[in-house]
This record gives sequence, C-alpha cells and structure tokens, in this order.
Amino acid sequence: MELKEKSVLAREGIIRLYKITNSSGASVMLSNVGAGIVSIKVPDAKGETDDVVLGYKDPADYVKDDACMCKVPGRYANRIAGGMFTLDGREYRLEKNNNGNALHGGSFNYSKRIWGSKSQGSKVVFSLESPSGDSGYPGALSVNVSYTWNEENQMTIIFEASTKAPTVLNLTNHAYFNLAGENAGAEACLAQKLQLYASQYLPTGETLIPTGKLVPVAGTPMDFTMEGGKPLGRDIREDFPALKIGKGYDNCWVLDSWSPAKLTKVARLVSETSGRVLDISTTQPAVQVYTGNYLSGSPLNPEGRPYNDYDGVAIECQNFPDAPNHPNFPTSVLRVGETYRQKIVFSFSTLGTE
Repeated sequence: MELKEKSVLAREGIIRLYKITNSSGASVMLSNVGAGIVSIKVPDAKGETDDVVLGYKDPADYVKDDACMCKVPGRYANRIAGGMFTLDGREYRLEKNNNGNALHGGSFNYSKRIWGSKSQGSKVVFSLESPSGDSGYPGALSVNVSYTWNEENQMTIIFEASTKAPTVLNLTNHAYFNLAGENAGAEACLAQKLQLYASQYLPTGETLIPTGKLVPVAGTPMDFTMEGGKPLGRDIREDFPALKIGKGYDNCWVLDSWSPAKLTKVARLVSETSGRVLDISTTQPAVQVYTGNYLSGSPLNPEGRPYNDYDGVAIECQNFPDAPNHPNFPTSVLRVGETYRQKIVFSFSTLGTE
C-alpha cells in the first residue's frame, strides 16, 4: 500500500491531497476540503481503470460548490423543517438555506471548510472543531472522519464526534457515482441498475421534508428491491409525487435490517457497460438517493466539461431527514459523554467476481 501527499495553495488556504494506492494499482484520492473524496480509480471487467466518482478540475472549486461534491456535510446532513427544532425544551433556529428549510448545516457547512488532516499508513483522518452556535446548532462539537483503502478495493469511512452540550448530528459522505466512468455522462448513469435493501421510503411535502410516515415501496416507482436492481432512469419520468417534486429521485429509504451499530447492507449499483459493481454497507438507518437532478451549473469536471443533470448518483447513508422534529424517527441527539460513531463501507468489484 502506498500513500502520497501533495499540497495546493489556494486563496482559501492550503489544500492537502492524499492518494492511497493498493498493490493492484486501484486508488483513492482524498482532500482536506470538506473531508472529501476527489477520486476512486478501480478497474472495469476488462481490467481498465477509470475514476468512478464525479469531481472538479480545480481543487479550489470544492470550497465553493453547491453540489456538496463527494464531501461531508454537517452539522446535519439533509433537511430540517423550517430551520427549527426543539431539544430539551429549548427551541433552536438555524439558517434557512433551502426553500425555507435548513439543508446540510447551512450555506457554510462542513463540506466547504478546510479540515485538519493526517495520514496513517493506508488511512487518512480529517478533524474539525465546530463551535457552539455554528449555523445555529448548540454544543461545541469535535468531529473526526477517517478513510481507509484496502487491497480488496474497499473504502471504509468512520465518522466520530463528541459534544460539550446536547446537540443533534447527522453525518454522511455525499459522493456521486458513475460506474461507467466519471465523464461517461447522464445516459450511462441512468442506465446503471440500483438495488436497495429497503422496502419502505419517506414521502415528503413540496420542499422535501418528510411527512413522518413510512410507506411501502411496493407497486410504486420507488421500488428498487428487485434482485439484480432496476435502471435508475426506468421510472424517473413517471407521474409520481416524489419524482415530480424533486425532478427525479431525491428521497430517503428505510433499511430493512437496520439496528444500532450493526453493519447492514444498503445498496448494490451495477454498470453492465463497464462490468463494475459497487456494494454499500452502513451502520446508519437510512439512505438518501439523489440522481444529480440539479448538477448543471456545478464547476467543470476533471476533463473541463460542464456537468449536466443526472451525470452521477449520490447514495448517502445517514439518519432520517428532519429526525429532530419526528419522535418516531431514530434519534439524532448526541449528549455529553456519548460518542457518535457511524460507518460506511464502499466495496468495488466486477461482475462475476463479487
């Protein structure tokens, strides 16, 4: 296993890039901007290597984008209704940065910040101190996010945090995948087959806030439970409320076999064109699938091409959106003396070798 570091001087500060390469030549590149993923290069069925996550040509673009490109949002990934929640009898008001709601922790969320970083063999650890009152959230928070790459082409992400006062927390990585290659485009992405180990989803209102109900996917375009998966684009234009609201998929599914701290299968994504397969597991209770419905206008991709909508799909393991306002959802509360710890594992293989 080989780890190389380099630094890029930008107006926002020193951007540090870490590349971990295993003995087969498969690699990941990570950045201290948003504790993010810059690239994941893995072979296809013919042994040809390509990058399978979307990214930007200029490392500095990761600081100012709105797509949260392959980075860690926070303090609360996804949405909180009306930018408000009550904790221990006290009401907290957050920045409203998305249709009257709080999204991903505000306009200067964790994904736009330069994190502390250090390398440890095949692991890179990013750290961030988030003060009390940060974007309206209570409690001074210490966050660590570690990435490990191994010989089996598995990336393991571990999120850990502690607080000095009760707060709410929901962390994920907002990676966008295209297993045909990051420059393959929307048609190739929407042809890829997704299987979710989730038979319920969270319907939302017009601003993508959950209603509080858990609804079966059976008989709807939200059903991705079939063995072998369903093409992302097969039902994306259906006349169905969730798809019309978001201009595609931007919804949360509830994992069937989840229990706290248990590593559970989330999803399988397959590109029959390239033969690449991505299996995802997590300790989180849910997964948000976002088909890149508003990627247009993002910074240029590594080849210098403007992004189009649907060029990649984000599969974000996380807690339920708006959980602080729904007592029936898994708790998002972190208290003094507790350690927040969640894991995501991305496993890459090819058809016939999984």
